[in-house]
Amino acid sequence: MDLATITAKISEQATKNAPLGGTMKFDLGDAGMIYLDGSGDANAVSNEDKDADCVISAGSDTFQKMMAGELNGMMAVMSGKVKIKGDMGLAMKLQSLLA
Repeated sequence: MDLATITAKISEQATKNAPLGGTMKFDLGDAGMIYLDGSGDANAVSNEDKDADCVISAGSDTFQKMMAGELNGMMAVMSGKVKIKGDMGLAMKLQSLLA
């Protein structure tokens, strides 16, 4: 799954959810970045590399497994496959975007 496909899936889920109340960036390493701005009236998704309230770093393979439901996000964090910096409250809302 390439970055455009992952971005489209997150964008689709983001439109179904209420605004997050902040900004989140997914750092997928060499695969690229996905930026989610949920600070306004709606969630907006792009591939910009901007500062964010919460940064979630994971390899694209790990991220794809989380999106497919093959890997539990909390287990991925506890095993070190996913790293979170910043607002943990925003990170907790991640599951609704990956469902």
